Amino acid sequence: MPDKLTPGIWPDVIERIRERTPARVLAGRTGAAYHTATQLELRQAHAAACDAVRNELDLSRDLGAEFIRQWKLFAVSTMAASKDEYLQRPDRGRRLDESARRELMARCSSGADLQVVIGDGLSVTAVSTQLPSLLPLIAEKAHARGCNLGQPFAVHYCRVGVMNDVGELLKPKVVVLLIGERPGLATAESLSAYMAYQPRSGHNDSNRNLISNIHRRGVSAEAAAGRIIDLAGQMMRRATSGVELKEEMPPAKWLK
Repeated sequence: MPDKLTPGIWPDVIERIRERTPARVLAGRTGAAYHTATQLELRQAHAAACDAVRNELDLSRDLGAEFIRQWKLFAVSTMAASKDEYLQRPDRGRRLDESARRELMARCSSGADLQVVIGDGLSVTAVSTQLPSLLPLIAEKAHARGCNLGQPFAVHYCRVGVMNDVGELLKPKVVVLLIGERPGLATAESLSAYMAYQPRSGHNDSNRNLISNIHRRGVSAEAAAGRIIDLAGQMMRRATSGVELKEEMPPAKWLK
């Protein structure tokens, strides 16, 4: 006998709620267990999450040779020497290694309004899925606002704290770190945009702002790019970021 939450016989409001979130809310059950389809989806999502964390970022493979040429992308590394070390020693993922520092000084200009950094983080899948649409939108909206965009680059074995090294080396007004989020069982494709005004040694999460859940069923690339540029503008006008700055958001649209 089907339980009272079997799909197709739910109230309309429940169906509309489920359409708006990738979370497995009110999934239904058979006895004390999930339906077989739900169990299989969970196993598939767990495998995708494991792959997202363990995969290594390869710019040409993950973003395409044409995209790399168009944006002149290159990759540097943190002090973590491998994925295992990155996972076991988060502190090493917060600092650039010496070769990275030399390469950035040679290939990037100093003092840009907006410096975009691409970090593999905990999901290479998120980077490869979201970046091809998000980066051009950020550049387009930055240009429309008259913002000078620095040369984008990628960082292997990247933690959020690497923004401090980038800020001290390149001295941009605002650093935007596009980094793969820790994957869950809802999606492995979620990207975060961490932002800070003139980040430097000693800064921590209280000095940063975050736009998270950038993915197909979360914050769209178009919406994320607009929020990033708007927030960067606020940071430059007020010369601050983090807890001292609240993102200006439009009123929420309630479920109708």
